[in-house]
Amino acid sequence: MLNFLLATFMMFPMIWLTPAKTLWSTSVYHSLLIAVMSLQWLNTSWFSGWTHMNPQMASDPLSAPLLVLSCWLLPLTILASQKQASSNPILLQRTYISLLVLLQFFLILAFSATELLMFYILFESTLIPTLLIITRWGNQAERLTAGTYFLYYTLLTSLPLLIALLLLLAKEGSLSYIISHYFPAIKPLTNLDKVWWIACMLAFMVKLPVYGVHLWLPKAHVEAPIAGSMILAAILLKLGGYGMARLLVILEPLTKEMSYPFIIFALWGVIMAGAMCLRQADLKSLIAYSSVSHMGLVAAGVLIQTPAGLTGALMLMIAHGLTSSTLFCLANTSYERTHTRTLMLIRGLQTLFPLMTCWWLLTCLANLACPPLPNLTGEVMIVSSLLEWSPMTIALTGAGMLITMLYSLFLFLMTQRGPTTTRNNKSVPSYTREHLLITLHLTPLFMLILKPDIISGWTC
Repeated sequence: MLNFLLATFMMFPMIWLTPAKTLWSTSVYHSLLIAVMSLQWLNTSWFSGWTHMNPQMASDPLSAPLLVLSCWLLPLTILASQKQASSNPILLQRTYISLLVLLQFFLILAFSATELLMFYILFESTLIPTLLIITRWGNQAERLTAGTYFLYYTLLTSLPLLIALLLLLAKEGSLSYIISHYFPAIKPLTNLDKVWWIACMLAFMVKLPVYGVHLWLPKAHVEAPIAGSMILAAILLKLGGYGMARLLVILEPLTKEMSYPFIIFALWGVIMAGAMCLRQADLKSLIAYSSVSHMGLVAAGVLIQTPAGLTGALMLMIAHGLTSSTLFCLANTSYERTHTRTLMLIRGLQTLFPLMTCWWLLTCLANLACPPLPNLTGEVMIVSSLLEWSPMTIALTGAGMLITMLYSLFLFLMTQRGPTTTRNNKSVPSYTREHLLITLHLTPLFMLILKPDIISGWTC
């Protein structure tokens, strides 16, 4: 684990000492080497539970896929940002790449932390580089408003989590994941215990986000540069699901009594967020609301606390991370040519970019969970575990999956089909860099079809 942290840390002097003409290529090569090396985390026997251990860090079947995804996204974000950020002064270019590397450094520490208080500190540390990326390199004047929403939602809901963790530390004497199974059961005695459980979960529900506390996400996605949107959708939302999966183990059996209304609320959010996708006029806003819909299903899978639910939630998090990041990359390629994100103004791109239309089709099929992609595997496992808990949930999950199919097809048809507008006739062709970027997103997604057990979590 320390080898990867050292390799990531050594990117900082490389970024600031590399000549300007080779800055972007060198950064991509260095980060891609770290990403390829990180694949060894998936090729490990999990009979002992934890591997790559030291006193503060380790990896297990839950954290290893998210660690690999974090490392894999860094070269892709640098590759996607090259055209947009290379027009800035060289000092700002170096700062931009350094913030992306700093964010990966914090994410590796967060997903490999073996102690809840350390995870909380690193969970909050990811806010700093993300906020700087949104507010400095955002696309429009509203980026400061988006940054304010992102900051206050995260900080106001994480303070109750800190207080709850300190109370838990005072009661148990330790917050280590490794020995959490040996903690005495927390019995629900008073209403204060229930408030304490909600305080533990609130920060993670906002980070996912669950519908109702999601208002910061569409604003952040719409105003963020391409790298900010990719990291938000692919990695930072998964911190919420990961934190819930870690903490709910410690909060048993209080979770059994408290989680039921939140499961129903999360499933209702799947339908509401999906319905909002059908009436969006902004391309990035539509993709952002689709993330809210998918993360509601992840929250329900984690809260149900069954092996199938946890496995499905982890599979859906990994698959959604690759799929949503691809959608934002494709939206960025359209924006760079049409200079608009309004769906009615970017119609008919199939005539101009037929190969890019192929990528749009594959990504939209992945977004609607077309078999045999891991998106479908994760959703089916979550739905089956929910159905076993209560047959009535089939109405909510079925409606949510139907709406997901509708807005995914709506997204493809509105951007690719129809007559081409006159403003798009002089668009420049797509670049090899962009096709490489999409290929590096979709190749791991399709390879997971052959061996889905490497992202199946504790049940592998």
